[in-house]
Amino acid sequence: MVFCVDKHDGFSVVAFDFPGGVLTPNLLATCAPPQVALDQGIVLSGRGPIWLFCYLAHHFHPAKWVATHDPRLGGAVVVQAHTPDVFVGQVVPLPQ
Repeated sequence: MVFCVDKHDGFSVVAFDFPGGVLTPNLLATCAPPQVALDQGIVLSGRGPIWLFCYLAHHFHPAKWVATHDPRLGGAVVVQAHTPDVFVGQVVPLPQ
């Protein structure tokens, strides 16, 4: 699993890729998400199974908010928040 972090104003995009075939759940035992600032939002981006997104959302739970990138919406959907600045279901625009 390869991670890439892009920092933006108020949030970081944590993108992931698996350039080695099919993802299997045993990957979670060795998955090492990157360290990012948790006093801001986190956007998860990549192609993967729902269990991987759930794992990463749980891992980054202490962050100010967590969202998942949805290219069809042109942004990221907030799935959890610990701040009144954003709300669950809000689409946060992403830079092009």
